[in-house]
Amino acid sequence: MKAKPQKHAPPPPRLYAYTLADGWSVLAGRTDADNDHLSLRIARPNDWWFHVRGMPGSHVLLQVEGGQEPSKAVLRQAAAVAAYHSKARTGGTVAVSATRARFVSKPRGAKPGTVQIRKETVFKVRPALPEQPLIQ
Repeated sequence: MKAKPQKHAPPPPRLYAYTLADGWSVLAGRTDADNDHLSLRIARPNDWWFHVRGMPGSHVLLQVEGGQEPSKAVLRQAAAVAAYHSKARTGGTVAVSATRARFVSKPRGAKPGTVQIRKETVFKVRPALPEQPLIQ
């Protein structure tokens, strides 16, 4: 009898972590698999999800703690992180899509890192980081 091949657990996601104004936490994926894990497993329904429009880039998650609402300035800072972690990093002002994580889904059979979103808001920001990343 042949032994069944053992399934190995995927490596834990490697994420960039940032702290924005007023202590808000932002996470950004590094790879397509990290983006999937971040957007579909870590994200809670009220968290804000960001991705640069029309180009490859990291999925970025602004974590919303119970009952709090981020200000427009905090949302713009998180959008700037998404712009920074994209191919548009050197492009001046960049359009970044944002929505609540509950409106992010993965199409059946789509490759890692591919999602579809509903109820999008678009921020036009310059790519920027709040401070040096803490790598998780």
